[in-house]
Amino acid sequence: MPLCAGRRMGRKADAMNIIPVIDLKGGQVVRAERGARDSYAPIKTRLAASSQPADVVAGFLALHDFPVLYIADLDAIEGRGSHQDTILALEDAFPRVTFWVDAGIGELNAAQNFLAKGRSALVLGSESLRDIDVLAALAQNPRILLSLDFRGEDFQGPQKLLADSALWPAGVIVMTLARVGSHEGPDLTRLSEILGKAGGVHKVYAAGGLRGAEDIAPLSAIGVEGVLVASALHDGRLDSKALAQWMK
Repeated sequence: MPLCAGRRMGRKADAMNIIPVIDLKGGQVVRAERGARDSYAPIKTRLAASSQPADVVAGFLALHDFPVLYIADLDAIEGRGSHQDTILALEDAFPRVTFWVDAGIGELNAAQNFLAKGRSALVLGSESLRDIDVLAALAQNPRILLSLDFRGEDFQGPQKLLADSALWPAGVIVMTLARVGSHEGPDLTRLSEILGKAGGVHKVYAAGGLRGAEDIAPLSAIGVEGVLVASALHDGRLDSKALAQWMK
């Protein structure tokens, strides 16, 4: 399965993979802000009548025919439960969508079980990895992505993982948690650093801080493959016209 299934297999100079995000907590989609997960509340959005996951996904798809959506299972990441059944139901309800899921998995057996039960791609978040063995075992699997997680200037995870790009799978997300929902703009400096380490071998995706369409061109210019976004879609700052322009 390609990392970004759909109309395009790769990014052109004037195009970008824009990937909507849903954060799941307590069975509902919540609005994420600066990584302060304890304070996340059920989302209120112009795109859906409720905060139920299926309603929010349908709202995204009514806005644009997105081929990929990202899911953060916050309960699983925090070790407080799981939305596995909800995610499997979303796979059934939206068969044309490829879901990228961060379920807080840091062990090989758990990763293999996740891949066996559904069709979603698995995002291994560096904050959940105790060591690099699980990534070393799975890095060549096309359904595996790595999220390099940062809180402020601090990298969350094994330092060797950040230093050695040979350990990375084909797709790498640069997750700047302090900018999630902040309207501060993407961290272009950090993204440029990771792109330098990626060396054109790994596709790099930005996450955190996208304000609207004005931030897409700078990301494309430095070579970012795609961007994860939630607030700008819910608030209408990234509308269907801009999506049609960039996702050709």
